[in-house]
Amino acid sequence: MKKNMKMQKKKFKIYSPKIKEECGVFGISNSSDASTLTALGLHALQHRGQEGCGIVSFDGKQYHSEKRYGLVGDNFNKEKVLKKLPGNYAIGHNRYSTTGGTALRNIQPFFADTNAGGIGVAHNGNLTNAITLRNELVQEGAIFYTTSDTEVIVQLIAKSKRSKTIDKIVDAIFRVQGGYALVMMTKNTLIGLRDPYGIRPLVIGKLKNSYVFASETCALDIIGAKFVREVENGEIVYVENDELISLKPFSPKKVRPCIFEYIYFSRPDSILNGKTAYEYRKNYGEQLAREDDLEADIVVPVPDSGNAAALGYAQEKNIPFDLGLIRNHYVGRTFIEPSQKIRSLGVKLKLNANLSVIKDKSIILIDDSLVRGTTSHKIVKMLYNAGAKEVHVRIASPEIKYPDFYGVDMPTKKELLASDKSIKEICDFINAKSLKYLTIDGLYKAMGFDKRNNTYPQLTDHYFTGEYPVKIIDELGEEKVTQLSLLSTGSNN
Repeated sequence: MKKNMKMQKKKFKIYSPKIKEECGVFGISNSSDASTLTALGLHALQHRGQEGCGIVSFDGKQYHSEKRYGLVGDNFNKEKVLKKLPGNYAIGHNRYSTTGGTALRNIQPFFADTNAGGIGVAHNGNLTNAITLRNELVQEGAIFYTTSDTEVIVQLIAKSKRSKTIDKIVDAIFRVQGGYALVMMTKNTLIGLRDPYGIRPLVIGKLKNSYVFASETCALDIIGAKFVREVENGEIVYVENDELISLKPFSPKKVRPCIFEYIYFSRPDSILNGKTAYEYRKNYGEQLAREDDLEADIVVPVPDSGNAAALGYAQEKNIPFDLGLIRNHYVGRTFIEPSQKIRSLGVKLKLNANLSVIKDKSIILIDDSLVRGTTSHKIVKMLYNAGAKEVHVRIASPEIKYPDFYGVDMPTKKELLASDKSIKEICDFINAKSLKYLTIDGLYKAMGFDKRNNTYPQLTDHYFTGEYPVKIIDELGEEKVTQLSLLSTGSNN
């Protein structure tokens, strides 16, 4: 297996006021352009992770691996890298760590040799029993190369006594818990699977005779693949001899996809349960407007996360929509902050007030979520400094009161502003004239669900409700939380 393990000295600091994304996974079978198409797919999924990216390919004889820090477009191009990744099968990964560090060894996909042959693994999500399993495996003699919970999965696959790789995978996933979507590759099989609740996303596409597995449909669009369907919760799908095979080893459970895929994570043009994420977000804004009796001069989104909801709110209220904040698109989440003086500029590195729009105006400021509140505080202050008469903040989702353990990098409970503060206290903290959130019932109603209907679902909405679908085995106090953080270097990527 060929690896480019040259350590890069460049360090990236993460600049993001939002909840940080999960990761993006992609895989393709039976294509002469497998690595190129994988790089394109990862480019479409770049919003899901910007710390690192990697591709593993198989050329019929051996596996090839290339991993890099930073963005796909800066690293994977035909001349420099893709020619090192020959073969008709490939899988790829964009990384945003939720556990562990930023070492190159933690960038996926991971590769391992087992007694059934080689296997590459790309993982989006987080295992809630990773520390427990890791300790058990170490006691049994396993040696870990990374600090990622993904390697726990690889070790479990390698440890299985079953003869077929697909059976080894079944053995492994019966031992893990959490929210996860996996794309794997052997020398003649492409494999995809989702956790029993379908918390993390995975879709199936078709391009001529090739099957494609990806985190979102936007990755299918970029390569011209046709969307076939979502991988079902608890389902394993694999491609052998150009045939798609489905396996459902778990007992049936009600699907509970992550609500934040709809609110924030997925790209606006990606399809979720039959609609684009943009449609859902616009509906959230419309519903928020129905729940609100406020009148003002203009509706202003926090770009880009609040755009769709703000448009829906404005149209429902018949209030002018305008761009009162201008985003600098060249300050990404891997912005390198060279000094404290530059860091002190804060949100102005990314957003600036549009004076001609907001001066002397009463403003309804719309965003999709409010986490720590520090960024909202700075934005409200910026608008007032630019001459706004009033700034009313409206959030197109409920209060985030509880942390995530299924692959989303977000603050601890004590850092979440709404965990121990009232709406009035939060409003005072961000210095807004008023503050209102979309209700949890309104959120579901905006998605087309009604509690009076027997089909009313419960998505994975623990951020708002504290109802976790999967037990957090490793979350047992500060020491365990610290261990889980150390472990996240590469798995939840």
